[in-house]
Amino acid sequence: MADHNTYSKEQLYHRGPQRTFSHEAREAKFLLGGIGTGNVSLGSRGQLCDWELFNSQGKGNALPYSFFAIRAQAQGQEAVCKVLEAQLTPPFANSHGFFADETAGLPRLHGSRLRGEYPFAEVEFTDGDLPVTVSLEAFTPFIPLDPDDSGIPAAIIRYRVSNVSDLPADVSIAGSLANAAGYEGRELFHNMRLAGQVRNEQRSEEGMRGVYFYSPDLPADHARNGTLALLADGDGVTVKEEWLPGAWWDGIQEFWTDFTEDGELEPWRNTGSGTGKLHAGGKERYGSVCIRRALLPGESLVYEFALAWHFPNRPNNWQGHILPRGEKDGIVRNYYAGLFRDAWHAGTYLMRNLERLERGSRDFRGALFGSTLPDYVLDALAANITVIRSTTCFRLEDGNLLGWEGGFDHRGSCEGTCTHVWNYAQTLAFLFPSLERTMRRVEFLLETDEKGSMSFRTNRVFGGERWDMVPAADGQLGTIVRLYREWKLSGDGDFLLELWPKARLALDFAFGYWDSDGDCVLDSEQHNTYDVEFFGPNAMTNGMFYAALKAGAEMAAFAGDAERARSYAEAWEQGSAAMDDMLWGGDYYIQRLDDVDAHRYQQGTGCLSDQLIGQFMAHVAGLGHILPQAHVREALRSVFRYNFRTDFSNHANVQRAYALGAEKGLLLCSWPHGGRPKFPFIYSDEVWTGIEYQVAAQLIYEDCLDEGLTIVKAVRERHDGIRRNPWNEVECGNHYARSMASWALLPALSGFRCDMPARTMSFSPKVFREAFGCFWSTGTAWGNYRQTVDDDGRTDWTIEVLYGELRDVTVNGRLISLAAGERLA
Repeated sequence: MADHNTYSKEQLYHRGPQRTFSHEAREAKFLLGGIGTGNVSLGSRGQLCDWELFNSQGKGNALPYSFFAIRAQAQGQEAVCKVLEAQLTPPFANSHGFFADETAGLPRLHGSRLRGEYPFAEVEFTDGDLPVTVSLEAFTPFIPLDPDDSGIPAAIIRYRVSNVSDLPADVSIAGSLANAAGYEGRELFHNMRLAGQVRNEQRSEEGMRGVYFYSPDLPADHARNGTLALLADGDGVTVKEEWLPGAWWDGIQEFWTDFTEDGELEPWRNTGSGTGKLHAGGKERYGSVCIRRALLPGESLVYEFALAWHFPNRPNNWQGHILPRGEKDGIVRNYYAGLFRDAWHAGTYLMRNLERLERGSRDFRGALFGSTLPDYVLDALAANITVIRSTTCFRLEDGNLLGWEGGFDHRGSCEGTCTHVWNYAQTLAFLFPSLERTMRRVEFLLETDEKGSMSFRTNRVFGGERWDMVPAADGQLGTIVRLYREWKLSGDGDFLLELWPKARLALDFAFGYWDSDGDCVLDSEQHNTYDVEFFGPNAMTNGMFYAALKAGAEMAAFAGDAERARSYAEAWEQGSAAMDDMLWGGDYYIQRLDDVDAHRYQQGTGCLSDQLIGQFMAHVAGLGHILPQAHVREALRSVFRYNFRTDFSNHANVQRAYALGAEKGLLLCSWPHGGRPKFPFIYSDEVWTGIEYQVAAQLIYEDCLDEGLTIVKAVRERHDGIRRNPWNEVECGNHYARSMASWALLPALSGFRCDMPARTMSFSPKVFREAFGCFWSTGTAWGNYRQTVDDDGRTDWTIEVLYGELRDVTVNGRLISLAAGERLA
């Protein structure tokens, strides 16, 4: 049984810089890449890894000979040449040692530390041999409300070199890249499998120089067709269009000799005849771009590269493991393929517009990480933004954003933008509401039939058949609440009216399908997010029902349907009172069953962490309480008291394990008063970060701050770079969508309320009220909010718009109009 003294007050309310991860934190990998573009990750050693560019998940994908290297020579001294990564870390027990393409035998730097403030990753290198110091900053532009400029298939790789010696220094940095056009995987000896012959082409444009990688063999509509580019801008750039295409490791040998000789690159020269009869080389091609600069003592210079990719075609179906594929195959184009012709176009666009794109990205980072919230809370908010730009999400050429639940290492996991999982996610709705609205259109216009039944996994977006599966009660009803949330954030009445006819059908459907006796308490078979059916009345699905009814009443009134608005409001009041009376067990809500073992996989008298998921969604959407506040608060405190564990060493769990040993976390369910079923619901003994975050946010909404913050801190402690990746919270797959529940911590702690149809916003901070600041966003703008409270209790506040505009909006009772760059005086 937990209490809220797991951490001290100082630990819970600590504010400071974001943590760093040493080169020994093998799991720490920061994603680069745009929305729906695929990714490459930056590891804690400063290495590029997990190349997931090819319209599929690819954890562990390594491109051969793709790395950066430095040559530094102080005047009159020997040059020092190393791969620009920290030392490799154990284990080294590979069947063939390290293959040549991993360049493990080349010198590396002594150490590194990685730090992330999304969307920026920074690596500080340490090395006693170099006459200079080196750091790395990498990012892909990220500007909330601008999905196109946040969806560039490219990244900036920027090194800063400082001459700390008393002598002038000559320093070169070279980036090398494999031509992965037509990439199909790796062969036994690490050679790439390529769909066609590949070619490298040196290009220059408006001062930018680099290598363009493509395959002339592949037609534009080939599933594996794609291009890459590596380019640099400014003086001192030399290019090796193609490495020596010899046998064995001739290419890397010739490149390393050329680079280390004078810090410049030139076309390869064949020295000697013959290629070797056993290994004569294959299709593979590599190219390099180098920047050479002279640094005076004490001088610092930037070496900037752009890495871009463009793989436009993805399968015209999910290729998952749940939905039927149907007969329609072929390809569909990614949205970014309509923005950029190829990788060179994407890379040059990024560099041409870098000042604007970087300014918007830094504005976001400054606003978010300038918030006066505990450092680990900011960590939780930012870390799960990566889900949006991971391979969990992709965007089709028609603009629709789709999502898996998560990803296996090499394929998607649980397809269909699953409604009962995506219910929890808040990040996308607040940062890119236009993309979130595409999901509502798919769910209501494509996947809701004329009876009001909604498929909880979309298939029709690809032209396939609607999935023949029972509807999910929590998924369908939660989608109605999310429609309300989108309306309130955007103020877009036309959007609501477009979807309201189907939303009305979906809500009406619940009365006849899940409520067997008409008492406004759902009691029939209810499929839910635990991949099972709950039977009988339970708070989880009923709470979602009441949130949907309360939202539906307001939306119906806006649509001019006063009678339906009245009936929904009455059903909410009647049903919520009846459920409270029926299911309140004294300290939390239970599931009412005559025989808990009559059906397998039930909750029964257990304390379910998700018992108030409907209240969670209601709070975030601004609906207020849907159940008696006193019971809500007591139930949440019970969830923390009974389900939070400070040690799992003696926790018997035959299900999947997400918390181990001395780690801390929140169980999905426990049975503190007995009555555990013989076969409880199948995930009851597990720990899911998405549920931890929604419970934490609700505790904060109900002024149980210590308990809520304790849960958040425990989650982020488990993701320490050694045991787990800080930028990858898993559940049924990597970068799991439910983890985006963490964004709800921001409106919970800031007391942010947004009602754009009514043109109002307000803030009521829960922490650091005397000197508070936070990031905020609506469907039309985002920026900073700051307030101070003097000794007499008077509150002074100011608000700044960094993007978009607020026109005739009442903030904290004061009518304002602000455009981007303007601050309320």
